[in-house]
Amino acid sequence: MSDFYQNGIITNFHNLMQRPVEALEADLVRYSRRRPMGLILPSLYSELEGPALSHIVDELAKVPYLSEIVIGLDRADREQFLHAREFFSRLPQHHRILWNDGPRLQALDAELEEKGISPQEPGKGRNVWFCGGYVQASRRTEAVALHDCDIVTYDRGLLARLIYPVAHPQFNYEFCKGYYSRIADGKLNGRVARLMVTPLIRALKKVYGPLPYLDYLDSYRYPLSGEFSMRTDVLDGIRIPSDWGLEIGVLSEVHRNYSTKQLCQVDIADVYDHKHQAVSEEDATTGLNRMSLDIAKALYRKLATLGVEIHAETFRTIKATYYRIALDLIEAYDNDASMNGLKLDRHSEEQAVELFASNIMEAGAAFLDNPRDKPFIPSWNRVQAAIPDLLDRMHAAVELDNQGKV
Repeated sequence: MSDFYQNGIITNFHNLMQRPVEALEADLVRYSRRRPMGLILPSLYSELEGPALSHIVDELAKVPYLSEIVIGLDRADREQFLHAREFFSRLPQHHRILWNDGPRLQALDAELEEKGISPQEPGKGRNVWFCGGYVQASRRTEAVALHDCDIVTYDRGLLARLIYPVAHPQFNYEFCKGYYSRIADGKLNGRVARLMVTPLIRALKKVYGPLPYLDYLDSYRYPLSGEFSMRTDVLDGIRIPSDWGLEIGVLSEVHRNYSTKQLCQVDIADVYDHKHQAVSEEDATTGLNRMSLDIAKALYRKLATLGVEIHAETFRTIKATYYRIALDLIEAYDNDASMNGLKLDRHSEEQAVELFASNIMEAGAAFLDNPRDKPFIPSWNRVQAAIPDLLDRMHAAVELDNQGKV
């Protein structure tokens, strides 16, 4: 399948798909002696009841090089947390569950709230942020990967390919983004990336002229993938959104903090399928509707931090430019699907583009109407400056939840 991306600002790794997983894991076992590795799994309790996560845990149980697995558990009461402890107990690696709704972590969150540095809304971003803090508190790893818990086509080779570039002791990469083609059940998926993010980035380039940041984003083959890896010290200084702008926010932060020579992307799966979000045309608080709004706002915020002047009148031009680019891409996607024997519903594709075009305007209005908005969760560097012992107390709280009475 064609990728429809133009730039090569960051390093692309393709050939790892050709190596057997056993060979990759043998390398990683050697590398782990110098650079211990971990994994973050942000999870809703409901995912423990789905078809994907049990298989993921079975695959992870075979992984020989991980020093730590950190599971962020959201929307779980006491009985559900106890079930989660049993569910993950078959992992042979050292693992800990962050019971985000439990009294101990809630008490720590209340301290953060008093200082004005607590995540403002629940969601994946908040979950990942707390897991990142725990990884620093545990001090068990020097490289860490993160992937979602709803991957129904998961095999452990995905993790090996994802973490390899940042785990190799001779490589200089600080951050790696996972890439996979969004094809499943004979259909071309990944609508928000294909129909919203890529054409919006290219529209912004036309409206505001060449910007290194936009060229950088456009070089990612799948910027919205939920799979990435990094050196553990990257977690100290990044500020991420707590909403659906998480993936764009992470890419923006590593671009700000590191040279593009230290950033890469890698093919991690030939086949990838996970839970699909509904478009939710009638409800702007859920599904792809909410996702597209949050992503557009994340892009506008970042451009503002780069000194780009954003005015209300400009959004009409951005919308029109986006719409034309998106329709041209639909034509290309339709041709590509036909050549590969895949299904693509052009009517629903154009309906999605119409929704995204409207949300480009909505997000612009929201951005301009809330100049004091604080969308980013503070970095852990700031948290440690405000509450120096919080990470140590978080580590102790997680130990009590996992090994003591709850």
